[in-house]
Amino acid sequence: MNIYDISEKAGVSIATVSRVLNNSPHVSAKTRERVLAVINDCEYVPNAFARGLGLNTMKTIGLLCPDASDAYLSHALAILEKSFRKYHYDCLLCCTERTLEARQQGIEMLTSRHVDGIVLMGSTFVETREKDNAYIRNAAKQVPIVLLNASYSCDNVYCVMCDEQRATMEATQYLLDTGRKNILYLYHSKNYNGQKKLAGYRAALESRGIAVNEQLIRFFADEKNDIPTVRDKLLALRESGLVFDAVQTSEDMLAIGAVKYAKAAKLSVPRALSVVGYNNSSFCLCSEPEITSVDNKLQAVSEQCVATMMGVLEGREMPQKIVFTGELVKRDSTL
Repeated sequence: MNIYDISEKAGVSIATVSRVLNNSPHVSAKTRERVLAVINDCEYVPNAFARGLGLNTMKTIGLLCPDASDAYLSHALAILEKSFRKYHYDCLLCCTERTLEARQQGIEMLTSRHVDGIVLMGSTFVETREKDNAYIRNAAKQVPIVLLNASYSCDNVYCVMCDEQRATMEATQYLLDTGRKNILYLYHSKNYNGQKKLAGYRAALESRGIAVNEQLIRFFADEKNDIPTVRDKLLALRESGLVFDAVQTSEDMLAIGAVKYAKAAKLSVPRALSVVGYNNSSFCLCSEPEITSVDNKLQAVSEQCVATMMGVLEGREMPQKIVFTGELVKRDSTL
C-alpha cells in the first residue's frame, strides 16, 4: 500500500493525499474525511522514507541527466543543485546517456534510494511511443516528477518548459524581416523539442507565404561539438550548388560551425551570411563575430522546476505545466 493506492481508492490526486497527510489547510473538510477514511481502512502508515509528506523526509532530490558534459545541461545542473541547496535539499545525480534502458535503470536507482522527488532534465526522457514512458508513470506513483524543458501529461508529473516552437518561429521571422530569403535550418536532435523547433521554422515561412524548401532543412547527425565537421558539411552544401544567405541552428555549437564555414568560404558575416544559434550560451560571446541566439530562459526554467518541486513536497497546489517565452538576443552575426 502506497500513496498512489490511497489516491486511487479515495478518488483524489496524489497531491491531495500529500496535502492531507501534511495537514495542509488547502483541502476541503469533506475531501479530508474521505482520504483519512481510506487511510484508516487500509491501515496505511507512511514508512521511514515517506517522500513529499513532510514526514521523515530524506531531504534528497534525484536529478536524471542524459549527458552532464553538455553545456546546456551542465548549466542547468548547476542552477538546480544551488537552488535545491537553498531549501536544504541535497541532490543525487544519475547520468543516463540517451538510451531508454539506461533511463529506466536510472530512475529505478533513484527511487530505490528513497529520494523525495526526481527532476528529468530534457525532452529526451519523453519517448514517442507511449508504452515506453511507463517508467515515468511508475516512478510518479512513488514520488513527484518534474520535467525540465519537456512535456508529458501524467498524474504527479509537472512540466516547466520554454515554448521552443514560438521562439524558433520568431527567430526565423526576424531573419526574413532583415531581407534573408534562403534560410538554411540546421538541427541536431529529433526529440520532442527538436521537432518543436523545426515546426517553428516551418511555421515562420508559412506565415509569410513562403514555400518550404526541404533542401534547406538539414539534420546534423554527428556530434554537435564537432565544429570542423559542421564547417565542412556547409562547405559541401555550397559546392553542391545549394544557395543560402542565412544559417539558423537548433544549438549554439552548430552556429559556431556556421561562422567557421563563412570564414572558410570568405563570406562576410552578417553582410553575406546571417547566423542564428539557440540556447544563448556563453559560446556565443566567444565567437567572432558574436552570435545572435535564442535565449530559452534556462535560468528561469530551472529555478521554477525547483519552486514547483518544493511546492508539491509542501503539499501546495501546483500547476501541471508552466511555459516560458523565449527571447532572441541580437548580436553581430545578424543584420
